[in-house]
Amino acid sequence: MKLKPINDRVVVEPAAAEAKTAGGIIIPDTAKEKPQKGKIVAVGPGKEGNAMNVRTGDVVLYGKYAGQELSYEGKDYLIMREDDILVVIG
Repeated sequence: MKLKPINDRVVVEPAAAEAKTAGGIIIPDTAKEKPQKGKIVAVGPGKEGNAMNVRTGDVVLYGKYAGQELSYEGKDYLIMREDDILVVIG
């Protein structure tokens, strides 16, 4: 990946929005909610001697309105501060 975040920022590839409910109902594109889960694809070096707690490849949960949306080479990403990440899964 050519994206290299600075300071305490990370680049997250959001998970795909759910196409069906648990009961099998198909959700139209206009009603799909933004995913709040994604995979970290790039991590910055940290800020002022504070090491980053997340690594490339971690699956994370973040707030609904966290991060700045970015489209790069045909893929959608979010750039956010490490503080915007709520939970690292697994």
